[in-house]
Amino acid sequence: MAGQAKEIPRKQLFRAGPAHLKTVALRAYSGQKKQSAQDQRITSFLPMVHKIVQQVVTYLRPPLSFEDLVSAGTVGLVKAARDYDPLRQAEFKTYAYIRIKGAVLDELRGWSFVPANLNKKVQNALELSRKITEQTGSAPSDDELAQKLGITVEELYRTFENARAQHFLSIDGFADGTPVLGDLLASANTTTPDKQMEHAELIDKLTEAIQQLPERKRQIVLLYYQQHLTMKQIAEVFSITEPRVSQLHASALFNLSVKLRQWKDGR
Repeated sequence: MAGQAKEIPRKQLFRAGPAHLKTVALRAYSGQKKQSAQDQRITSFLPMVHKIVQQVVTYLRPPLSFEDLVSAGTVGLVKAARDYDPLRQAEFKTYAYIRIKGAVLDELRGWSFVPANLNKKVQNALELSRKITEQTGSAPSDDELAQKLGITVEELYRTFENARAQHFLSIDGFADGTPVLGDLLASANTTTPDKQMEHAELIDKLTEAIQQLPERKRQIVLLYYQQHLTMKQIAEVFSITEPRVSQLHASALFNLSVKLRQWKDGR
């Protein structure tokens, strides 16, 4: 139909090479209204796509590639520019961040990373951690949880990382449609008073849960989600290895998942 924008396949975004990405993205919705403003937003925020993808490459598994995720994120940016309404949404930077990350995570969700037997391990660890937290008032240490599960700490960290890969930063699927942790820490604006209240309550609970993390895990969470450092950069800050940062990050998300699940269930 003449004048109607057509969405190009993700794979085609990279056929011409990275140097032509801006041109491809800008042409994707050439028929939309207010094209000049949209073009400017897309051009200005393309670096954010790469930054967000760089943050989530920890979850990357074959056959997905870095370019696949950048392609998905670019589509998310183009759609954000198309759909953005300054009267309804927060500032474009916040809106684009959420849409880009959502598109990247949706691409990841399209692939199954966790076999059934590993999923069972994740659920067992969640249930045991929840019980210990209810009984003692605090989350078990990694060593304690591993001992209770009858596995090594390294096996526990693999379980944490499988849980993280399974739920893609969504706080263990806390609720369908609930903003992911990065969005909660990065965004202060919502669209309606009810959502503002819900958002504020969730932020309070999340803040409380983060404060209860061991210091190193708390610092990693804040650096990763609030300062948007990559795991490699965080490793340099603490003079530890990148795999170790990944382990501590996954453990922190696991702890936060247990805490927020308790709040959701009214415990």
